[in-house]
Amino acid sequence: MSGAGSAADRNRLWARLGGAVAAHDRPVATPAMVVDLDAFDANAADLARRAGGTPIRVASKSLRVPALISRALAAPGFAGVLGYTLAEALWLVESNVSDDVVVAYPSVDRWALTRLVGSPSAAAKITLMVDSVEHLDVIDSVRASKAVPVRVAIDVDAGLQVAGRHLGPKRSPLLAPEGVLELARAIVARPGFRLVGVMTYEGQVAGLADEVPGQAARSFAVRRIKALSVAQLAERRASIGLGLDELLGPEGLEFWNAGGSGSLETSSADPTVTEVTAGSGLLVPGLFDHYRAFSPRPAAFFGVPVTRRPAAGLVAVHGGGLGASGPAGPDRLPTPWAPAGLALTDLEGAGEVQTPLRGDAADRLRIGDLVWFRHAKSGELFEHTPTAYLISGDRIVEAATTYRGHGLAF
Repeated sequence: MSGAGSAADRNRLWARLGGAVAAHDRPVATPAMVVDLDAFDANAADLARRAGGTPIRVASKSLRVPALISRALAAPGFAGVLGYTLAEALWLVESNVSDDVVVAYPSVDRWALTRLVGSPSAAAKITLMVDSVEHLDVIDSVRASKAVPVRVAIDVDAGLQVAGRHLGPKRSPLLAPEGVLELARAIVARPGFRLVGVMTYEGQVAGLADEVPGQAARSFAVRRIKALSVAQLAERRASIGLGLDELLGPEGLEFWNAGGSGSLETSSADPTVTEVTAGSGLLVPGLFDHYRAFSPRPAAFFGVPVTRRPAAGLVAVHGGGLGASGPAGPDRLPTPWAPAGLALTDLEGAGEVQTPLRGDAADRLRIGDLVWFRHAKSGELFEHTPTAYLISGDRIVEAATTYRGHGLAF
């Protein structure tokens, strides 16, 4: 089902967001970056429902606003953070945002690693991701003593293997159970390390829209890939899990992490999985429209003012060129969202300083009116501002400091 929203809903959102900004007791600089807490909370509740009782770890990369990370952690069904750098994990722990952070990517940041191995408190709350013995070597290179044990989890490739091809994120080199168990044995045998978890992120299931209007053939192929991936991965997880149980004995693993916002149902249904991850499903960027399994509510927007009216059916707004990472293409561009009835022009697209917009709604806009866009990817929006304005109902209830506002660039 699509998460797009009707034109009437988008026009009501335009009036509500604009009214909240206008009524705020202090001027709001543009681009005005806001989060609709009503939608955020509704999305959190729906994510928990879809996870079916499996705990959800909050993906900080998809939020990057400490107040929003804390809000998600306070919601029923959520526990722990999946971070994206060790420096970030250290900050989250030291700032009391979370006492349980798994770093989703291997770290070779020797400065941050030195801080970790020098802090028994931080080392007890942070888990590092590894997929090779070389990652262990880097950690050992920064410590004179192994008195502080380092918690590690193994990142296992969760891509689909079909007809000699690999479909899915290019992450870990570990695919076959034998390779995973070989690394696990090396960790267990190595002083100063403790194997506590496994991660299998099936990005080809979690991150691909599968009911895109006008793309019936592609959508069918994506759904087929997802079904094959889920079945194949369940067998791989079970095989690896049996081997790890034999190796680790009664102590076993603390967690097996999987999934993302787009795959909570299938990930949580796998008996090997003990926790799932979600982040984008809280804010719902443009790339998370058009999933068959769920209909989330867009919650994050940026507003830029109309500064010109070049011609009938055309306005120009100041700014707007906030593109997303990934393969270059139209789906990585921001989407003019509210009011409904506006579109980027093919010639200019979204510009750094000026963005022309065409459409029926243009003639109803006045100089100074805000046009609200959605970013294509979650979290990246807030790298562009020190402040995210949190809106409840029709008013701004908090000017929340982003990572950037804290002077942080992870």
